[in-house]
Amino acid sequence: MTNQNARRRTTLSDSVYHSLFARISNGDYQVNQKLPPEAVLSQEFGVSRPVLRAALERLREEGLIHSRQGAGSYVRAPASAPVGFSPVETLADIQRCYEFRLTIETQAAALAAHRRDETALAGIAQALDLMRAATGSHQHREDADFAFHLAIAQASNNQYFEATFRALREHINVGMRLHGVSLMTGGGLEETLAEHNGLFDAISTGDGGAACELMRAHLEHSRDRLFGGGLLDLRMSRHSAAG
Repeated sequence: MTNQNARRRTTLSDSVYHSLFARISNGDYQVNQKLPPEAVLSQEFGVSRPVLRAALERLREEGLIHSRQGAGSYVRAPASAPVGFSPVETLADIQRCYEFRLTIETQAAALAAHRRDETALAGIAQALDLMRAATGSHQHREDADFAFHLAIAQASNNQYFEATFRALREHINVGMRLHGVSLMTGGGLEETLAEHNGLFDAISTGDGGAACELMRAHLEHSRDRLFGGGLLDLRMSRHSAAG
């Protein structure tokens, strides 16, 4: 194996490791749950069995999974607690979540445009197809919407974006559900689909600047549709001090 091939294999293995680590840390795979078979995971991540096994071995070494002879790999509790956020309770929380998403998802989209491969693009396209079908049926699917944005985070090839997005799943889904209600009652399904199409085009053509700005515009439009253009005043109340 050449040095270049070895480096590529290591990079692919690292990417699979970080994705599986994020899923375990954020509860997508529960403690004592069996991981999907190697054949399924290899196909999902678009990697060979040796690459996948290297990632699984790293998870075993770190005590996140363990193997049962003839039965596959099972999840152990992470050694450290995953990132956590308090539940969404108010409209102010939803607005703050949008603020945070505007910070991280714009950069993730820009990186995705520069780093994505065919497998990553296929993941984004698959979610987009679900959204397109829903729009054609005059419906909004927040699960497909979330999958689209998650696929972009994964395409950034930076595990911190994916892990943070997964940790915020319930918070983001609250906003997406309410946004879906606003789309169904006030219109905008076609416009929203067009925004997602534009994002996919920018990422697929490698235009990081356009992807960043299109993501910013999309999230701002989503937020403004939900809040009707009237954002809450989130300034801290301050008493003027003398002197």
